[in-house]
Amino acid sequence: MPHERIVRARIAGRVQGVWYRAWTREEARDLGLDGWVRNRRDGSVEAVFAGAARDVEAMLDLCRSGPPLARVADVAVEDIDARVERGFEQRPTA
Repeated sequence: MPHERIVRARIAGRVQGVWYRAWTREEARDLGLDGWVRNRRDGSVEAVFAGAARDVEAMLDLCRSGPPLARVADVAVEDIDARVERGFEQRPTA
């Protein structure tokens, strides 16, 4: 079954070293989303979320606050056309 919505999100602020990737992986899995999350060398976090539109939107809302130690300054979102594997993984820094 194809994904209803696929987005790439770039999260800026104090989002590295605060458990953001592992938190994102757990929240995305709880929502049944596919995709991945990784740190970027510029200090941001990048993620791809794929699934039902309402679940993707719920995840983006969660990303705007993040885990307790995070201080999110911005979440830039773009809809993308990509093939996304089933499951949600944490990837190495890019």
